[in-house]
This record gives sequence, structure tokens and C-alpha cells, in this order.
Amino acid sequence: MSLQQLDVLVVDDQPGVRQLLDIVISQAGHRVHTAQNGLEALEKVRTVRPQVVFMDVRMPLMDGLEALRRIRRIAPETRVVIMTAYISEHTVKQALEEGAVCCMVKPFDIREVVALMDDLAHQHYQKSLLLKGCVV
Repeated sequence: MSLQQLDVLVVDDQPGVRQLLDIVISQAGHRVHTAQNGLEALEKVRTVRPQVVFMDVRMPLMDGLEALRRIRRIAPETRVVIMTAYISEHTVKQALEEGAVCCMVKPFDIREVVALMDDLAHQHYQKSLLLKGCVV
């Protein structure tokens, strides 16, 4: 179990990817919400206010990079992890410039997802202590 349970939004048009990440992230002790595309993601960000979003790049209706830009305006504190099977230097550069914390290449290693979630939960915990006036 991580230091702090986080709300995590998984956004991917492939049901298998959503289901796999739902299982892995839930087993790591976090609450998982899902969306099929960028438009659904924006609505979930408004209602759920997740601390972390795992976002695919290529999706119908609104791609992940456009959704990332909009999420950064709606909820700038939300950490966004971009996922793609079609990695390119341009995509990585654009995602990081738009505020993504990192890019994951699909298919991904489950252990890397768990380690990333542990790291993000730890960062969130430290930030919450600082906001409460505690020294970390």
C-alpha cells in the first residue's frame, strides 16, 4: 500500500488497457476511474479531480495531447502520464512541454507502473505535508 491513496484516471480507447491498468493501480491501493477518450477524460477531471491521469495519445474524438493541454488549464495540479505505442521524439517533447510528468511506451512493464504510482503517491504525500506546514 502506498503512503496515500490517490484518485487515478485511466484514459485509453482500448478496453484491455483500461482494464489492465485498473487492476494494477487498484491492487497498488488507489481508486481508479476510467474514460475512453479525451472528451470523457475532461468531464472526469472536472467531477473526480484525480491526482494522476494515465492518458493514451491516439484516441478518437480528442487525442491525448489536446486533452493534456486542457487538463493543465482545468486542474494544473493533476499529474499526467502520457502513454503511447507510437513513440517518437516529437511526441515525447510535445507531451513534456505541455506538462506531462513522463511518457510510457506501450506495451509497458507492470512493475514500472507500480513503481511510478509509488513515486507519484510519495510526491503527493510530501506536497500535502508541506501544505500543512510540516517539514519533510
